[in-house]
Amino acid sequence: MLDGKRVSVVIPAYNEEKRLPSVLDRIPDFIDEVVVVDDGSSDGTYGVARAFSERDPRIKAIRLERNCGKGCAMRRGVEEASGDVIVFIDADGQHRPDEIIKLVEPIVRGEADLVIGARKVEEAGKRPLHRRISNILTTRLIRLKLGRYVYDTQSGFRAYRREFLPEIESDRYEVETEMLLKAAKMGARIKEVPVGMIYDPSREGRFGVRDVFRFIRAYLRF
Repeated sequence: MLDGKRVSVVIPAYNEEKRLPSVLDRIPDFIDEVVVVDDGSSDGTYGVARAFSERDPRIKAIRLERNCGKGCAMRRGVEEASGDVIVFIDADGQHRPDEIIKLVEPIVRGEADLVIGARKVEEAGKRPLHRRISNILTTRLIRLKLGRYVYDTQSGFRAYRREFLPEIESDRYEVETEMLLKAAKMGARIKEVPVGMIYDPSREGRFGVRDVFRFIRAYLRF
């Protein structure tokens, strides 16, 4: 089915001891490797990841001593990942691991080098107005720079062909913007596939004004 390609999943995690188990429990059998990077959590996230790694040899648990951001954790995860295809999925359960195959198959078939899971909010409440507006603005700016239409430029649920996985320089949430712009410059064929999203309002406090300025900096830089 996967033409001999090894598939690695990288999961950056920060204070997700309650939600991480539901993600790890549903990792598909075809996945060869799972790298969970605890980004200096103050709860039991690392302990959860470590317990799963003791039961499933595919899972590797890594702990960063201090919280350095999503991009930082993703960068560390990539250093440990050995797959031909690298998948990124969040630890909070907003995405369904059983949909990973939808991201991987176009790469295996030679149709794409980067596949983005385009989100449709389905459950647990809708995103607030300010988040929807910020997503619209950032998405339109990125489309302008790319010179092409991408529906969900900020989705963190993605798969990259190893050869088109860019070096990660950003430390925080601007990482998705950086990686998309860099992959496009590398000539990556970009494809989107529809995926579900379970929106959790309790996560809203993690994205702040500073992240808006970080996005602008990344947009201008890359």
